[in-house]
Formats: sequence, structure tokens, C-alpha cells
Amino acid sequence: MLLRFTKMHGLGNDFMVLDLVSQHAHIQPKNAKQWGDRHTGVGFDQLLLVEPPSNPDVDFRYRIFNADGSEVEQCGNGARCFARFVLDKRLTVKKQIRVETKGGIIELNVRADGQISVDMGPPRLEPAQIPFQADQQALSYCVEVEGQAVELAAVSMGNPHAVLRVDSVDDAPVHSLGAKLEHHPRFPQRVNVGFLQVIDRQRARLRVWERGAGETQACGTGACAAAVAAIRQGWMDSPVQLELPGGKLSIEWAGPGQPVMMTGPAMRVYEGQVRL
Repeated sequence: MLLRFTKMHGLGNDFMVLDLVSQHAHIQPKNAKQWGDRHTGVGFDQLLLVEPPSNPDVDFRYRIFNADGSEVEQCGNGARCFARFVLDKRLTVKKQIRVETKGGIIELNVRADGQISVDMGPPRLEPAQIPFQADQQALSYCVEVEGQAVELAAVSMGNPHAVLRVDSVDDAPVHSLGAKLEHHPRFPQRVNVGFLQVIDRQRARLRVWERGAGETQACGTGACAAAVAAIRQGWMDSPVQLELPGGKLSIEWAGPGQPVMMTGPAMRVYEGQVRL
């Protein structure tokens, strides 16, 4: 069976997108792992599935698999690509699209300039909701990694994030410390790890180690989590401009209980077919 797919990217965070509204197939983790291999498959950070909604109040269901086959709750850069995809494929004519994800309902807004804004919903800061093992909520936490004390913020944007402030992202131990924190026992569902370099009150640089994918060119939910952590701790003011290796994202957040708004581009790379 051949399936049509589209290769897309949001700031270099790349995706294979499958329309399972007009095509019918049962996708398994092993398929994502096979297709995600950059040498023998299509190659991507995440596989995005566009499915019919199970909830009458939303337009689509959105599922995400990492290249290692693990299914995750949310992907912000993927959400922008999702919006561009369903419009390009004429699966909808709406410019405001409600989508259900494993991490909750999000709203996608396609702007006149082609940029896409995503209402990511309010961040979750209670340890149990992240999930993160801690006695009570705090602005930051001390986590021990192989005898080293690491100070980090813990935030969920529908998926768990740890945010560390560093002097320079160029010198940050993204691969070594990111991999260790991803599997730290205090994060029972693993964690994405952001390394944040604050430049001024509204500009910062960010690198993200994503669980199941390693370092990516950009991470939308990671950018949201980093902005929330920086605003909460008084380092920065909304709106925040974050520079990632793949490009820039604008993040707005008015404070606790308020939704995080993320704005950035989404690009189509090519169309193809893959055998299931």
C-alpha cells in the first residue's frame, strides 16, 4: 500500500506529514521508526498524523511520533506545519483551526502574512501535571545529575520541559547534559531540555534537546517553555523573541493561567509516497 506524504519544516525542525483523512491506514510506532531513519527512510524529527476528530468541537485530531517511534503529546513547530498542510491540501478553508492533541486542544491561526500563530494553552506548572517529582511548585528546582547540582525550571506545554539558563548556548553541554536529563528519574515520562541564553529583556537564544529525537533545529513547545520560565523568574518580558538554530520565534505570555501564543513560519519541502 502506497501512502502520500508531505515533507515540511518549521525553522529546520522537520516533519513527515500524513493525511489520514482522505487516506486510510493504521500507523504503528515501528512505521515511524522505519521512516524516520535519515539513511534508509524519509528522515525526520517527528511524524505528524492528520486524522478526523473524535470530538465534535474540533476540526482535526493531531498525533505526533518521534523518529524513535515514541508517541508524544505536543509539538509546536509541527502544529504550525499542521495548519499549513490542511489548508494546502484543502482539508479545510478555515484560517482558525481547532485541533485535539494528546496534550489537549490547541488553536491554530493562519495570518495574512503567512505566519502562523498557535494558541498553545496555559502552561502547566504544578509538578504532578508536568510530570516532575517535587514536593511543591517552585520557580526553579535543584536536580542532581551524576553528583552535579543542576538548577532548572520545569514546565509542561502539553509535554514536559526542563529549562536551564546558560551564559552561552554555543558552549552549553546540550548533548551530554541533555541526554542525561532526558532520562532523569525525577521526570517519569522523560523530558525535553532547553538551554537558554538571555541577551536582554526581550531577546534570547535557545538550543533544545528533544526526548526521542536529540538536538533539533527548533522546538516550538521548548521555546514556549523557555519563555514562560524566563518571564516567571523575572529575566525577560513578553513578547519574547527567541533565536533557535533554525530561525526565530515570537512568544507572548501574559502570566499564570493565560495561554501562551507562539508565532512563526511553516514551509513545505516536497511531496512523496511511502510504502506501508
